[in-house]
Amino acid sequence: MKKWYGGLLIIALGMMLILLYSPFRMQQHKSVKQSDYSFFNNHPPNDSTVRNNPIVNSSHVEVKETPKPTKRPHSINVQGLDDLCNMKNFSEGELKAMLVWTPLCSLLSRSDALPETAQGVKEASVAWKELLSTIEKQKASRISEIDSPENQTCPLSVTMLGKTVANSGIILEIPCGLVVDSSITLIGIPIGQNGSFQIDLVGQQIEEDPNPPIILHYNVSLPGENLTEDPFIVQNTWTNEHGWGKEEKCPAHGSANIQEVDGLVLCNVQVARSSNEENPSVSKPISNGPANISDESAHRTANFPFTERNPFTATLWLGSEGFHMTVNGRHETSFAFREKLEPWLVNSVKVAGNLTLLSALAKGLPTTEDNDFVIDIDKLKAPSIPRKRLVLLIGVFSTGNNFKRRMALRRSWMQYEAVRSGEVAVRFFIGLHKNNIVNVELWREAQAFGDMQFMPFVDYYGLITFKTIAICILGTKIIPAKYMMKTDDDAFVRIDEVVSNLKRKPSEGLLYGLISFKSSPHRNQDGKWYISEEEWPHDFYPPWAHGPGYVISRDIAKFIVHGHEQRTLKLFKLEDVAMGIWIEEFKKSGREVHYETEERFHNVGCESNYILSHYQNPRMVLCLWEKLLKEHRPACCE
Repeated sequence: MKKWYGGLLIIALGMMLILLYSPFRMQQHKSVKQSDYSFFNNHPPNDSTVRNNPIVNSSHVEVKETPKPTKRPHSINVQGLDDLCNMKNFSEGELKAMLVWTPLCSLLSRSDALPETAQGVKEASVAWKELLSTIEKQKASRISEIDSPENQTCPLSVTMLGKTVANSGIILEIPCGLVVDSSITLIGIPIGQNGSFQIDLVGQQIEEDPNPPIILHYNVSLPGENLTEDPFIVQNTWTNEHGWGKEEKCPAHGSANIQEVDGLVLCNVQVARSSNEENPSVSKPISNGPANISDESAHRTANFPFTERNPFTATLWLGSEGFHMTVNGRHETSFAFREKLEPWLVNSVKVAGNLTLLSALAKGLPTTEDNDFVIDIDKLKAPSIPRKRLVLLIGVFSTGNNFKRRMALRRSWMQYEAVRSGEVAVRFFIGLHKNNIVNVELWREAQAFGDMQFMPFVDYYGLITFKTIAICILGTKIIPAKYMMKTDDDAFVRIDEVVSNLKRKPSEGLLYGLISFKSSPHRNQDGKWYISEEEWPHDFYPPWAHGPGYVISRDIAKFIVHGHEQRTLKLFKLEDVAMGIWIEEFKKSGREVHYETEERFHNVGCESNYILSHYQNPRMVLCLWEKLLKEHRPACCE
């Protein structure tokens, strides 16, 4: 009997243990416990907490699962890619500018490629053939056709005088596109009963397209003798693929007067009010006579920048974010750059409509230096790379016609001793231009300075994530480096301070920069950084470092290269956020990540004691370097 009771007791205890430690019970226990992620979302840290705790271990930063493809992407046929990836008849010296070209070819054929890949590759193949033809002619004739006058046509300015605009319009050629701070000034007089006219910034046309894209359509509508209509300005874009975009009209009401581009409102037209509106308590005689209609029209148009038969001076200039129009000294309109319609694409200015054009001047255009007359060219060339591993490889994102920016960097922070000694290497990552004149200049520049890497696609903003991968390829497989840094050609980097700080940072699992620990995707479809639900379905991104400058360790770079070779990592069009997404996957693979934020990496502008300053034009870059040399301290110029 005792044995029977003893056996029953053992069975009962066993059942209790099974229930206590079963997977179902453990799952219940987990569901009750609050995760670190939910805790920090319900108790978000304030800015001071982040600033006072710059070193953040990966175990304290959690986000939702990053989306993974349902199946691994496969290779697809991309028009023009085979032509781009045929690397024959190049010398060893020429191939130094194309070290990551072939590895990128396989990435461009992914079935889940970035949206602009097909267009960027197709247009690049056309540009590549034209460039190769120019190079081959030069080799065959043994005469530098690249140096011939027909190919040295990136002038600082172009002008046109005294034209009456015909029905077909007037065209002012812009040989090498526009860059930040370029401007186009028109002096003209609206004429005729309807003085409406249009200013179009026209893009480069490729053979297969029936018409070139319109980067900016600026339509001024004047009512003439029709006193019941108000004057207005419409800004828009046009492409063969999508036709007209979403128009923006001025004068405007509501959000258009709140939204800003480079800190300027979209519409700055101040419509004059009648004295009744200004002083509602004052009564005025009521009359239906024509004189009052004329008075009302005068009130409506008093502050409109254009009027019939009155001369105007209008300057269209480029900021970092968009186009801005100033008329007779007053800012009137702003228009943000749109996707795939970037200023470097501009090929000409077309003026049409009822207008007498007295003069047109485009200045501040991208232009190159004649290398034969660069006195310090040997000091500006990339030094040879030692066989030992670099401490740091810096990849600089640049666009083809940003010649002056690259030269400013070569004459400033690329002169640090760490760079000249070979401890740090700096390379520009540049896509092809649609204009052969610019590509020829790029080819000459690459051969002269030895610090450029070409990408096998046209340099659209939506494709720059491939440049990030290219930096990782170069720094892990071709020019081995302990750390890799990404920055832009309008950033000033204190390399000495970066290298010094890295000596105190972890050598593995490192993301170092100005880190955003909790940010949401932009869902505004008109915005430059718009991300759809399909691209990123979650409310928040993983931690990521702002694009003007960040550093990763070698193990993360190797993980990224391997992940894209195996096509297990997701492509994402915002390159800095993409890096955060990939590092999140690195963390999930069981590696430790050190998120180390640096407040002295300034995302916008310059502040004293900076390590990195962004949005610095060539003049400011050289000024910052001169201050460092003379004052031995990081002081801003303005």
